Amino acid sequence: MIEKLFLTLATLALLHAAYSTYEHLSLLKALGKPEGSLPLDIVYESILALILGLLGASLNAPPLKDITWASEMKKRTIDGMDSRLGFAHYKSRGKFLFASPHDDKI
Repeated sequence: MIEKLFLTLATLALLHAAYSTYEHLSLLKALGKPEGSLPLDIVYESILALILGLLGASLNAPPLKDITWASEMKKRTIDGMDSRLGFAHYKSRGKFLFASPHDDKI
């Protein structure tokens, strides 16, 4: 519950900081001073929104899964993991695959 609150507050703070930046730059443009730094309250609000967003996103994430071989084998059997074909003998098929068309031994 708190993670969704953090994400909502971060979104609102970031939108407010963006709007405040727009208003500040519009004021500077109207006064004929296009150069100037942002006020510190807008910078602090943006940093606070970033921190709240990171906290909300990390608290909202699902729990991490165990990725060890032992945890994987708890869900599977050795027969399911080792269900490959045995050794393939390609030599035994070669007499049929590479036989000339004139051989009637087939």
